[in-house]
Amino acid sequence: MYVTQTTFENNNLTDNWDDPEGYYNVRIGEVLDKRYSVFGFTGKGVFSTVVRVRDAARNNQEEAAIKIIRNNEMMHKTGMKELELVKKLNDADPADRFHCLRLFRHFFHRNHLCLVFECLSMNLREVLKKYGKDIGLHVKAVRSYTQQLFLALKHLKKCSILHADIKPDNILALINESKLTLKLCDFGSASHISDNEPTPYLVSRFYRAPEIIIGNKYDHGIDLWSTAVTVFELYTGKIMFQGKTNNEMLKLFMDLKGKMPNKLIRKAVFKDDHFDQFFNFIYHEIDKITMKEKVTVLSTISPSRDLMKELIGFQRLPEDQMKKVVQLKDFLDKLLVMDSSKRMSIQQSLTHPFIVDKS
Repeated sequence: MYVTQTTFENNNLTDNWDDPEGYYNVRIGEVLDKRYSVFGFTGKGVFSTVVRVRDAARNNQEEAAIKIIRNNEMMHKTGMKELELVKKLNDADPADRFHCLRLFRHFFHRNHLCLVFECLSMNLREVLKKYGKDIGLHVKAVRSYTQQLFLALKHLKKCSILHADIKPDNILALINESKLTLKLCDFGSASHISDNEPTPYLVSRFYRAPEIIIGNKYDHGIDLWSTAVTVFELYTGKIMFQGKTNNEMLKLFMDLKGKMPNKLIRKAVFKDDHFDQFFNFIYHEIDKITMKEKVTVLSTISPSRDLMKELIGFQRLPEDQMKKVVQLKDFLDKLLVMDSSKRMSIQQSLTHPFIVDKS
């Protein structure tokens, strides 16, 4: 039940507009900041609710997306940080060439910080579901999207900003007849590179880099890893690493790349959660028969996953597509390196044959 207009005018009762968790109870048809008419909901995240609006200041011809930050001190602080970082990214790219979502303006509505962004069609999770469910997208389309994502990474690095939550859900698409333009969005977890502190739960788990999980120093390499995993998903339609815990994520990484080098483990803050004193991996898994946790100590782990096989599956590809997939395999191999200092750089990625060769 919504409160009446009379009740709304009583400032002592403004809490009625929020749910118990501090999310704003927005209504279809509601007008925000005397100009934005709400006509749809985009989604609800940890930090905010996102709605679609029409802008009366532009004769209701232009749509926008408004991110309404939750009304509590921590979320407000996070929202203000996002505002600052997105402004920095936008100001450094006045021609809008580097594929980061544009912020139009911000305002406050009943104690909620509201960020007004450009409105795009759908996120890449939705694109995959609509156009590539379980099979992924065409390799030439993936090449184009990958190039756009790496231009965004280049811009982030130039601005000394880590996104720290790259995944298909946080990449928006503008679809028209001739092409699909991508924009990196949701900078709620972003930070200046000098602000990073070890935390094993930064970045959504399936897209989390090894250095985050074990507690090594991290930099722009965490966004490189997340983007590589996202690119694999765009082409195959499948999530690359589906670990239920950080421990299982490490096992899946090592199934692809082999045992993690001892020199990485030695300086890791969280090494004792996953390795013993001799650098053996302590694997926690659920026994399929007893359904109880069992612990296995693994001194060696040999690669058991075949990346090329996973990319091709059962397809019989024409020669030109096969050439691109071979390039894609090499591209991913050079990015999905456990030691972040040995990953292919953003600039090297943008000049890799997978991106440069458009044929």
